[in-house]
Amino acid sequence: MKLEDFALRSPGKGEVAVKVAFAAINPIDWKVRNGALKMVTGKTFPRALGSDFSGTVISVGPDVTRVKAGDAVFGLAPIKEGGAIGEAVIAPETLLARKPDAISFEDAACLGTPGVTAWNGLVDKAGLKRGQRVFINGCSGSVGESAVQIARMLGATVSGSCSAEGAQRARDLGVETVFDYRTTDLSKISERYDIVYDTTATMEVAVGLGLLRKGGVFLDINPTPIKFIRALFNRRLKPIVCTARADILDGVARAAGEGKLKLPVAKIVPLADAIALVIALEQGRKLNGKGLVSID
Repeated sequence: MKLEDFALRSPGKGEVAVKVAFAAINPIDWKVRNGALKMVTGKTFPRALGSDFSGTVISVGPDVTRVKAGDAVFGLAPIKEGGAIGEAVIAPETLLARKPDAISFEDAACLGTPGVTAWNGLVDKAGLKRGQRVFINGCSGSVGESAVQIARMLGATVSGSCSAEGAQRARDLGVETVFDYRTTDLSKISERYDIVYDTTATMEVAVGLGLLRKGGVFLDINPTPIKFIRALFNRRLKPIVCTARADILDGVARAAGEGKLKLPVAKIVPLADAIALVIALEQGRKLNGKGLVSID
């Protein structure tokens, strides 16, 4: 990875140019650079890095109707192009939402991938209904915390697993029963759930399916070709791919603006230190919240 000057192209049809205020670092960033997502991104390097961001609209292309120059926005850069960790980025208007006045640019930058992924699973795939019981594996991670808050916002009762260090944070978010994944054999939990969401890609499919009530679904954040094939024969298994849409981002924005969805920010670094932070997180450094890059 290296910092390099670039010329921002003009936004095309349906596209928006955004001056980036903050970019959030996600595991998808090092998965892209390691080639783990080359079936989606292609194999060509060099490429720009970064997905989630907040900022201010510079200009819009033809047929853009959702935002205009000067609007404060947040969203995602397309996975094939990336580029959120930079001074400006081009994104389709369908991957953007207006930033609610009630939240900061820092908080808005955190919402894209975690909020959309949680929504994809709970709403799109599971069709979560009020009164259902949800178990979230990894309830103190960014996707997990988003899933907890969205599930509770929609009227579900939430249990989950995380580290002992994250347990109090999970309880503060409304997780009724918190299991320490280090000391609990999740396959031995007696309760059964309408939805089990593995947000950390650490739960075996058999364990997730075993925790379900009749008619329940297991949401798996680690989609593989084998799991997609298996899901064709087992309707209870739902592999999840982060798929942003305008309606989801608008829903995430409303939830954040109403104080129902917020992710903690643990560390903010300037653009000059972005590479070091990406490397540290890729190598396993743990933060109690999101790592952000501030673009001045």
